[in-house]
Amino acid sequence: MSATIAIVEDERAIAENYRDALRRHGYRVDLYSARIEAMDAFRQRLPDLAVIDVGLGSEVEGGFELCRELRAMAPSLPILFLTARDSELDIISGLRLGADDYLTKDISLPHMQARINALLRRVSVLRDQNDEGESLTQGKLWLDISRLHCHWDEQPVDLTVTEFWIVHALAKRPGHVKSRSQLMEAARVVLDDNTITSHVKRIRRKFQALDTDFNAIGTAYGMGYRWQL
Repeated sequence: MSATIAIVEDERAIAENYRDALRRHGYRVDLYSARIEAMDAFRQRLPDLAVIDVGLGSEVEGGFELCRELRAMAPSLPILFLTARDSELDIISGLRLGADDYLTKDISLPHMQARINALLRRVSVLRDQNDEGESLTQGKLWLDISRLHCHWDEQPVDLTVTEFWIVHALAKRPGHVKSRSQLMEAARVVLDDNTITSHVKRIRRKFQALDTDFNAIGTAYGMGYRWQL
């Protein structure tokens, strides 16, 4: 069954252009022009991936609020911002709210489709792998790889798909430094170094919210990050 993509975009012509391009690749696409309309639909049925603009009609930052609400509802749902707002502050804000990727509207349709494909592929690989039920334990960390569940000291940690892959890549080989490019490869996503850094900071905050002494993710300055026991 083909994946369903929700596009939340208040400019109809742009939304329809994205929809038509994605449909040609076999996806089902639902369009929403406002935050409340989208949330009402998501409460009935979640899409497989959400593409959200930041500005939605009169809500200048409606997309940010929608991302916050949707992430609270579905911690592992892939969320991608696609917006004209390209300031570093906006990008960091989107990632801090839990988006898996942040693209600007000057991106080509093939590039956009590639990023969407990559996000959906990561979920599919996890759920369809032959080692269903595989888990990983490192000290207080426990990962259920087939279900995208993460626990720290028996407490659940709500990670996005990208964050889960990054934690898995680090914890799988404790003490080994993973460069940002290696983390991108492990997460099956194309991001810049600053975006990886933002994801790592957000991951740390999530663990520290449960354990103020959390320091398992160490920085190897100029090289990358390591999982340290």
